[in-house]
Amino acid sequence: MSFVITTPLYYVNDKPHLGSIYTTVICDSIARYKRLSGEKVIFITGVDEHGLKIQRTASSKQVKPQTHCDEISNIFKQNWNDWDITHNKFVRTSSKEHESIVDEFYNRVKKSNDIYMGVQKGWYCVGCEEFKENPDNSPTHKCSIHQKTLEWKNEENLFFRLSKYQSQIEDLIKDPSFIQPKERRNEIINFVSKGLKDFSISRTNVSWGIPVPDTKSHTFYVWFDALLGYVSAISQDINNPSLEYSINNGWPADIHLIGKDILRFHAVYWPAMLISAGMKVPKKVFGHGFLTREGQKMGKSLGNVLDPNLLLSKYGKEAVRWYLLKDISLGNDGDFQNKRFVDIINNDLANTIGNLLNRTSSMSRKWFDNKVPNNEEFNIDNTLKLHSKKAVDNFIKHFNSYELDLAANVILNFAIKTNLYLNEKQPWILIKDEYNISLVGNIIYNVLESTRIVGLLLLPLLPDLSSKIDIQLGSIYDEKISWTDQLNWGILKHKSNLPVPNPIIEKLEYE
Repeated sequence: MSFVITTPLYYVNDKPHLGSIYTTVICDSIARYKRLSGEKVIFITGVDEHGLKIQRTASSKQVKPQTHCDEISNIFKQNWNDWDITHNKFVRTSSKEHESIVDEFYNRVKKSNDIYMGVQKGWYCVGCEEFKENPDNSPTHKCSIHQKTLEWKNEENLFFRLSKYQSQIEDLIKDPSFIQPKERRNEIINFVSKGLKDFSISRTNVSWGIPVPDTKSHTFYVWFDALLGYVSAISQDINNPSLEYSINNGWPADIHLIGKDILRFHAVYWPAMLISAGMKVPKKVFGHGFLTREGQKMGKSLGNVLDPNLLLSKYGKEAVRWYLLKDISLGNDGDFQNKRFVDIINNDLANTIGNLLNRTSSMSRKWFDNKVPNNEEFNIDNTLKLHSKKAVDNFIKHFNSYELDLAANVILNFAIKTNLYLNEKQPWILIKDEYNISLVGNIIYNVLESTRIVGLLLLPLLPDLSSKIDIQLGSIYDEKISWTDQLNWGILKHKSNLPVPNPIIEKLEYE
């Protein structure tokens, strides 16, 4: 069995913003953790390339929609490469392979008698690609997310019988493990309790979309098409992609990680569509919060986006990853503040972890011939060993619950306790008496071993920083040995060589 995790399929009306990086970095850390834990992982990401917004964006640039999609999709691919994202599936919904899966799925739903022709009237947000409720029917009513005026639509569409699945969706969302966090689940329960309404799955005025096989001049509604990217991605690398192959080789997904603004599509519409097609629903849908800046959601349409490429070139991916993963509780909104960002990186990574390793390694090299000291048997001080065991157990518990901020703070707190231990023991004073050499060796070994475990715990979150810590300790991490086994205390080898210490991360400067 594989562990299947997905990001949203990002809309290619523009290049990635920091919100896209945030979601993808979270998924990447979870995927890395699952691989380190011994699981086979299918990590799916990709792009949603159809719809009215793409059609209009391409028109405004005076290029064909496919040309625009190729350009932006390549930027996404390059971004994931620059950020060292370890996905193994990148789906593009404009591909022929994806289109064949959509057609196959549509025919399944149609056989369930869940498709009919009707008329769609209502106010439509092109940015959301979604009809909005507008009680006052005011043409100046704006989308609360994109702050743009809604458009009135009145057209013939194919509809999906969502109302038919009212009771099944109610039963599904009662399961507290299906939708997280709790606040998002309550929102969906409230929405569903008002009664599910059938929704349109085709458009007649959008040429840039997958044609509905048996209905002239209709293309599939972008959400009906895009959600199937999670399924088509699984079979994209075989000669004849099919629903059956995806079902037998990974589906259903273990977790969809998405922004809270698209939770309804993933937690209500998508499961109903899957049930109609005779397929299993995803095991979990997690709606994370927005990244804000000065109290507003970051979005391309609002013009307040932080350029992730600028952050990457200025601060490096490890610093940005740590801030996003450690400082924002998954599920809540997070506000990016430059001063707080600099303070956190300097205090957590450069000082608490980096300086601990640097000064302890320097002392060990100075007093023990450039080597790790021997940890004598008479050492009965188990303080850091006990802290280590507790830290490892709590880290694993939090990561398994997708509490990445708490997992990151477990590492930081362990490093803080190790610093306190070193300061309390004061080996720089003890070493002045030659009779204390063994005791000093015990202290230094315990601290170096703690930093080794700190580095290992950082591996799914900050892989580059973890590698630098390992190098400073003599490159002892072994990919052939279970990561979890290497989290046990006492693996650092006595009298092994320690290289000349270098800062594992440079301190950041305030602007």
